[in-house]
Amino acid sequence: MATFVLVPGAWLGGWAWKKITPLLENSGHKVYPVTLTGMGERVHLASKDVGMETAIQDVVNIINYNDLHDFVLVGHSFAGKVAAAVADREHRSVKSVLYLDAFRPDKVRTPQGAFAPNEFPSPPDSWAIPFTGGVLDMIGKDVKGPDREWMLAKGTPWPKKLASDPITLSKNFDALKSAYILCTDSGDPVDEIISGKWGKLDGPYKVIESGHYPMVTKPEELVKDMIALTSK
Repeated sequence: MATFVLVPGAWLGGWAWKKITPLLENSGHKVYPVTLTGMGERVHLASKDVGMETAIQDVVNIINYNDLHDFVLVGHSFAGKVAAAVADREHRSVKSVLYLDAFRPDKVRTPQGAFAPNEFPSPPDSWAIPFTGGVLDMIGKDVKGPDREWMLAKGTPWPKKLASDPITLSKNFDALKSAYILCTDSGDPVDEIISGKWGKLDGPYKVIESGHYPMVTKPEELVKDMIALTSK
């Protein structure tokens, strides 16, 4: 049985994995959902200084204080960047990295992953981007009814520094196993990604017919794919 460390994307916390956690545990797997500083139940710690180093340390502490080894590190959305940086530092403990509709790093030594999320509106001079119905409809339009109400009630502002801070990976990252889950309706050109136009997929992949949040809209399919991609 596997151990999964689940790192959520922008606006989310450990709560976002609520539907898949029992499915994995009931199959005998161990699950450690992460909430990054400044979001979810840790929103009271939000500040303009919360950036990638904070997020990386959040996950490293989960690993070290729970004595985790040979685990699958899952990064959703922007947190693919977090997962890659953590895996680089904890390469002796990580079994593989699973990128869930996520940022996919290159095996280079130069800084990467810095971007400005200008497509999402935020108040002038704000250091965080609010989670709104417009954002959800843009990348997760299949989230409907009670699920939509739940996500909008739980979502918290995303500190911009988490987007703008780059990561720099060492050669330790190059030997790590990777796997990918791509979502067809979240805005990324899945066919082009698979064909290698946006960089080679350095490992097996699955495609889910969903928006950006299959842990909410397709939990059973997501769990099946997660297990299939990381069981070898």
